[in-house]
Amino acid sequence: MLDRADDSHSADPCTVKRLGRGDERRWDTFVESASRATFFHRAAWRGILEQVLGHRCHYLYAERHGVITGVLPLTEMRSRLFGHALISTPFCVYGGVVAGDPDSEAQLTQAATALADELRVDYLELRDRELRHPAWPVKDLYVSFRKAICPDHDKNLKAIPRKQRAMVRKGVGAGLQARHDGSVTEFYRVYAESVRNLGTPVLSRNYYVSLQQAFGEDCEVTVVTHQGQPVAAVMSFYFRDEVHPYYGGSVARGRDLAANDFMYWAVMQRAVERGARLFDYGRSKQDSGSYHFKKHWGFEPQPLPYAYYLVRARTVPNISPTNSKYSLFIEAWKRLPLPVSCALGPWLARDLG
Repeated sequence: MLDRADDSHSADPCTVKRLGRGDERRWDTFVESASRATFFHRAAWRGILEQVLGHRCHYLYAERHGVITGVLPLTEMRSRLFGHALISTPFCVYGGVVAGDPDSEAQLTQAATALADELRVDYLELRDRELRHPAWPVKDLYVSFRKAICPDHDKNLKAIPRKQRAMVRKGVGAGLQARHDGSVTEFYRVYAESVRNLGTPVLSRNYYVSLQQAFGEDCEVTVVTHQGQPVAAVMSFYFRDEVHPYYGGSVARGRDLAANDFMYWAVMQRAVERGARLFDYGRSKQDSGSYHFKKHWGFEPQPLPYAYYLVRARTVPNISPTNSKYSLFIEAWKRLPLPVSCALGPWLARDLG
């Protein structure tokens, strides 16, 4: 379904332009009103991806009679290890075209493929939540987990299946406490250890600082402590009536305390207090540990049909931990001392969008 932002002149052709300085507010006004838009379509991502991670952005929008009728955030990724790609949007689970009419959607898609051809990238990747390009190759590696929540905490707790609800109560019984005014320093200490233990490089601390600075109250850090010591932390994004607990994890001893279950329950309670009505658990790889964790919370997986326009590549890329050629690297990374992984991680992670 298209976002009918401005039908009155939809018969007139639109023009595609690049987002310039001073256009950010108009861009975000459209995003805020477009039903298919997501937190990851907001204009502030451009500055973070360019200035913090060093990637070149090509943010395109369609305009008719001076009114924005569609947006498409694109980022160019260059890596000696992983190739050359144009993605909407790296480091984000959702992207793709958001448009108010068929012409705007078609013109933005055409502009993206033309740009991919011009740049001679390996491929263009659009991270759509629905199948929008049936003629293109599609990757079915990822699913999302989204579920409505209600204003009643008791009803939300009862909606969690019995075994996982018991884990939440285990965390409560262990004396875990959560607060939602955590610092990036607290968050990063926990999160960096968590992803290292999974064999994944972590982005720089400055990246997460920049997210908090760019999005303000829409970016919140929850820290879970046990006997005064942080054992789990998550950075959540708020967009309209949705909450996205996006970057989260726990230290090793947090697992015995059911810290992750307690943390996500605390975020759900906090989201209700902030007026959220939808809990977005984010994406997971099919049949992975996080996939089963979210299913056990009563969330049903929804396919993410990421679509690909191939330029130099002949097949859809497989830059994923599930690719067997990365298994030795992952196992070696898990054994790195934390200071070493934090020092080397950002150099690698910036290419893993």
